[in-house]
Amino acid sequence: MTNAYDILERLIAFPSVSRDGNIDLIRYVDAVLAEAGIESRLYPSESGDRASLFATVGPLGAGGVVLSGHTDVVPVDGQAWTSDPFRLIERDGLLYGRGTTDMKGFVACAIEAMLLARGQALSKPLHLALSYDEEIGCVGVRPMLAELAKDGLRPEWVLIGEPTAMQVASGHKGKLAARATCCGVAAHSALAPTGLNAIHLAADFLSEIRALQAELAETGARDLDYDIPYSTVHAGVIAGGTALNIVPESCALDFEIRNVAEDDPKRLMERLFDKAEAISNVARQRFAGTGITIDVVNDYPGLGASGNGEVVARGLSLAGAGRAVKVAFGTEGGLFSRALETPVLVCGPGSMEQGHKADEFVSRAQMEACRTMLGRLAGTLTM
Repeated sequence: MTNAYDILERLIAFPSVSRDGNIDLIRYVDAVLAEAGIESRLYPSESGDRASLFATVGPLGAGGVVLSGHTDVVPVDGQAWTSDPFRLIERDGLLYGRGTTDMKGFVACAIEAMLLARGQALSKPLHLALSYDEEIGCVGVRPMLAELAKDGLRPEWVLIGEPTAMQVASGHKGKLAARATCCGVAAHSALAPTGLNAIHLAADFLSEIRALQAELAETGARDLDYDIPYSTVHAGVIAGGTALNIVPESCALDFEIRNVAEDDPKRLMERLFDKAEAISNVARQRFAGTGITIDVVNDYPGLGASGNGEVVARGLSLAGAGRAVKVAFGTEGGLFSRALETPVLVCGPGSMEQGHKADEFVSRAQMEACRTMLGRLAGTLTM
């Protein structure tokens, strides 16, 4: 029987960076499951270089549990790795490689759990859902979820194996990503007042973003289960201008909102739309066609624990954890909850403190804790 460590070694060897696709990895998983007599359904992208996978062990029908993970990883460009990031290396009980903690460690354990469950007399189904392009906005899981919902899939709950150091997480913030495109009028910098500086427009809008953030930090809704207990508005990228002696006619500013459940990101965006329009109205008094336009690039819902008390208690028991937490990073959990109308928990090996860094690792101890949890979970499906 192929075990989780053998599987993890193979998974790490696939450089499934989001920009490059994951199809070779998915074909490998499909073949491993098929060899054990487990049929998979693939959901390929239009480009054909990436796909999601869904498989089931046990009786078909309602109920059971979905084990969910994404198979894409972030790039290693510019990172100072001390070993080949796409070769699994173990040192002092730590397993190094890109994606070991985020989140191929869990994916390997989940595949192993499916293989072991194949030999058990399950009374309820155990499902495996693997997605692509999670790292760039939970992109690949959406078409698969739409099809699964259409097919009537209704599991009792879903386990997302993102790295939580094997703590059980019952919630996370939602996210909305947007781009403000600022349009000015070019001029020679010696005659700067005769033009309209697009970077200045972006700076004016950035001031409004910072003002909104200050307000949320001071008087916004609170959820004390988070390290940062309020919604955040963050500008991450700004790009504009071509030369110092040219008044720039365009500038782009990328920003995001990460909201607690009590805040509606659309309401917060409406406030920023109004601020952008006010800045634009002033600009258009001088030059028609100038100003700021905002486009929402991507968004996904947060994950809440409302009404999930029984499932949370079940997850805590399986993981041997004392209490549930909430995590700062986003997952596909809110999308699963919305599409399949089912409770979702997040629990997996490793810590996001190691994710996205050089020399990313997951410990063997964390892998063993995950294997134990999934073994217990499979046992509950035989009752």
